[in-house]
Amino acid sequence: MTTTPQNPGVGVGLTITDHFLGLPGAHIVATDALLLTRDNLADVIDAKAMMCVHGDAGVGKTLSVNASLRELAAGTVCRVQFRARPTPRDIRHTLFGALGIAGAPPRRPIEFDQTLKDALSERFRVLVCDEAQWMSRECFEYWRHLWDDPRTDVAIVFVGGGDCYRVLSRESMLSSRVYVWQEFRRMTPKQVLSVIPAFHPVWEGADPEVLAFADAHAGHGNFRSWAKLTAHTIRILTRLDLDRVDRDVLGSVFAKMSGRSG
Repeated sequence: MTTTPQNPGVGVGLTITDHFLGLPGAHIVATDALLLTRDNLADVIDAKAMMCVHGDAGVGKTLSVNASLRELAAGTVCRVQFRARPTPRDIRHTLFGALGIAGAPPRRPIEFDQTLKDALSERFRVLVCDEAQWMSRECFEYWRHLWDDPRTDVAIVFVGGGDCYRVLSRESMLSSRVYVWQEFRRMTPKQVLSVIPAFHPVWEGADPEVLAFADAHAGHGNFRSWAKLTAHTIRILTRLDLDRVDRDVLGSVFAKMSGRSG
């Protein structure tokens, strides 16, 4: 998430599972990017529309979407996620389970689609498809097919990497239906100096030179990398009975993260 931090955790739903590694003591920093996500999702929910949140891995996309939706749409969110290249059949079966539909999945696609549409017409839902970069054009078309049906009562949020944006944006029938596009980028070195001290207490009061050194060698403006860096730093400080991060501590951390000793 790239932007100016506000107070950590202000106005957003927070659970420890939001953070990579379930990092104890970590805050959700209410950066401009997170606040923009919340505003965009509010608009998408109000319009019952489609949204694409895209960017590099580890920059805060899923965290921002999850935290915002807990505030905006508690009880209406249905999340699905794919770890490999899915097919429309995979989407049907995953949605069937995620929606808690009783009985056995229908065997014929037409009947299956009717069952899903019936479930999606019962009440409003926000469908969140995480790791959407794995989906093909045919899969995105299937989501469009569900959203286009006049009976279904849904908003759809795609969260994914560059391929997600590339596939959606190059197909006019798909891209024309995306109500909001939002890109997440890495933090700049300047933003790291203001965001990271609010991210975790271990960095509060840290020398800016130490923060810059940590970011240049391991953090790289990426929240997931900073979560790993922070977890290792806490362990090493505890092991050495130290209370302040310096270059020597970071040297040990870098070795663990890179697998190289020099």
